[in-house]
Amino acid sequence: MKVQQTGFEGLYIIQPSVFEDKRGYFFESWNQQKFRDQGLDFDFVQDNQSMSAANVLRGLHFQVPPWEQGKLVQVTQGSALDVVVDLRKDQPTFGQNYKLVLSSREKNMLWIPPGFAHGFLTLEDNTLFFYKCTQLYNKESERAILWNDPQLNIDWGIENPVVSEKDKSAMNFRDFNSPF
Repeated sequence: MKVQQTGFEGLYIIQPSVFEDKRGYFFESWNQQKFRDQGLDFDFVQDNQSMSAANVLRGLHFQVPPWEQGKLVQVTQGSALDVVVDLRKDQPTFGQNYKLVLSSREKNMLWIPPGFAHGFLTLEDNTLFFYKCTQLYNKESERAILWNDPQLNIDWGIENPVVSEKDKSAMNFRDFNSPF
């Protein structure tokens, strides 16, 4: 397993060791001890999976304390542009975004620590997005920032993605008083 820095404190790209032969492939998508050996020590309490058609945009979602979540995300079928925004006021990357294409072909993952808003845009039909969470879902602490917020200026590479009504009415970044 390789762990790569992103330039954002605590945000890591993870590339598992993949064993391939004529039958297919095998890899460990989660091994607590191996992650701990890399300095990534966290406990997961909930797994989530979504399936989306191409050009579906979900996000930018997060939960506020005390229900903030860390997430280990991966695409198990298809591909998606994964985007996070740093909401941690004490970080030099506050308000900046980081993007990475996650794909079932690459088998790459992204560790997103608490204090980030998260969203993704599916690049293929039937994209399966899987994530492990360090905290349970809590509706009262759920928040969202507008995916196309002008202050964040995220280049999603698409003009008219398929977005839920809930995500269309998310708050602007300037109106968000970060508790992180």
